[in-house]
This record gives sequence, structure tokens and C-alpha cells, in this order.
Amino acid sequence: MILLEIKNRIIEETLLNKFEAAVAGGKPDGIDIKIADFDGVLYRISNPDGDRSKIRVSVSLKFYQELEKHGADELLQREYGNHITTTEEGYSVSILYDLDNLPANKAEAAEKAALLKRNCFASVFEKYFKYQDEEVASKTTAVINYRDDETMYVSSQGDRVTVIFSTIFKDDDDVIIGKVFMQEFKEGRKASHTAPQVLFSHKEPPRELEGSNAAVGDNIGYITFVLEKRHTKQSARDNTINLIHTFRDYLHYHIKCSKAYIHSRMRFRTSEFLKILNRAQPEDQSQKTQKKTVTGRTFVQQ
Repeated sequence: MILLEIKNRIIEETLLNKFEAAVAGGKPDGIDIKIADFDGVLYRISNPDGDRSKIRVSVSLKFYQELEKHGADELLQREYGNHITTTEEGYSVSILYDLDNLPANKAEAAEKAALLKRNCFASVFEKYFKYQDEEVASKTTAVINYRDDETMYVSSQGDRVTVIFSTIFKDDDDVIIGKVFMQEFKEGRKASHTAPQVLFSHKEPPRELEGSNAAVGDNIGYITFVLEKRHTKQSARDNTINLIHTFRDYLHYHIKCSKAYIHSRMRFRTSEFLKILNRAQPEDQSQKTQKKTVTGRTFVQQ
């Protein structure tokens, strides 16, 4: 299965090209690029106030205010330091790079900028992983409405962290393929005992969300991850965050790929059946010609 990239490659490559051109002494060009990402996230790379020597990267997340409650501002300050700048109007966070005063490791700086969305998401996970380190059950559950009508819930039970994604399946066959994927995750746990427990519920929210306003319906699915300390320890924490924050996109991407593959196989088999049917058609008698032998007898050429 294909893992989606956790960073935005357009941002990384654009900044790296700008940084390398500045180091080479080239005259900086103006830039104004808008980029769409998963979960309705938008980026903009531009020159603030038309100053071509400075590049600003801004990100817009509809759910950023919910992340702020869980320490998103503090985490971004830790990751980007003095690159944090006044937020561009209409966006959630902005970072600024001065082409006349670039960081020593330019590749790392470009990569960090491309991880802006991931680092915003990371704040809520780090908060609840800390509860788990201290073996404290969280008093509240974090509710992040990361998409329209879709929600992520995070809570700590002291010895484990539970992450629940609600997702909407637009078609009935998406539910069937989604269930197959969930079964594969369960089988994966049998093969590797270090894998987290994954649960799937359809139509009704899991027991952890009883009494909440979690949505119900025929096209609603809930995926639950139970993260133990081996998944959230310092050496594994970053990888866990990288994988789990893209899970919804990963699931629906593979559902679409599976449907495309099924459709391509159906078209291929239909084409093969049509060839067989065409070969099986009896020859039109009107097209057969009569011929005579030297003795005058007639026959029809087959």
C-alpha cells in the first residue's frame, strides 16, 4: 500500500529553489502561489508588501482555533522560532524567510516549512501523549473538526491514548471496501504484535463516544486506534504522529484506487467477453457463395 507524503512537496521544492538561487547571487523573482492540500488546507507562498527578498509561507486551517486550545501556538514557536511572523489576513499561521539571512541548513528549513500542516496537527497528539507519560487520564476529550462533517477525537486513559476518526462514505461500495481495509489492519496486528489495535464501527459511534453528539447514519464510519506506550515513546512518537494524522486521507485514497482497479478489470473482462462473442457468431448464410465442380454439381464454400 502507498503511504502519502506527510509534507507538501511543492512548498519544499519552491523554497529550496529560491534559497539556492539566493545563495548563487541571482536576483530574486516575485512569487505568489496558492496551493491546496488535503482536509481543505490552503497554503500561500508570497512576498510580503512586494519585498522580493522575503518569502512568506501562510497556511489556512479551518480547525486551527481548535488546535490552539491544545498548544498549537507553543509547538509552532518551538519548531520555527523567529521565523514566525505576523499572520497574513485570511490565514491561520505565517512563517517568514529572509533571502539575505538564510538559515545554515537550507534543506532542513525548506522541509520544516513543508511540514507546517503536520506540525499544527502534532500539538493535540503531543498533549495527550504527555498525559500518557504521566499515567494520567484526561478529563476531557479533544474534538477536532478536521473536515466538514468529519471529526477526530483524542483522549488519554492513563495507560493508553485513544484516537477516533469519524468519516463519511459517499457511496455504499465505499463502506464495503472500507471494511475490507479495516480487516487488513486487524490481520496486520496478528502478524506484528507491536502494531496498535484498530477497531471499526459502522453507523453507530464506538463506546468511548457514548453520550456525545457524535454523528450516526448509514454512511458514517468510525475508526479507533488504541496507542500504547510503545507507540508514543520519544523514539517512536514522531513517526506515530506522521502516520496517524494522514490516516483519513490514506483510507479514502486507497478506496478510490481500489475502485479504479476494479473498474479497469471489469472493462478488461468485458472486452475479452465481447471478443469471444464476436468469434462465436454464426456466419451469415447470405454471404456464402455457390461454386460448381467440373461435373456440374454445386456446393457452398464454407
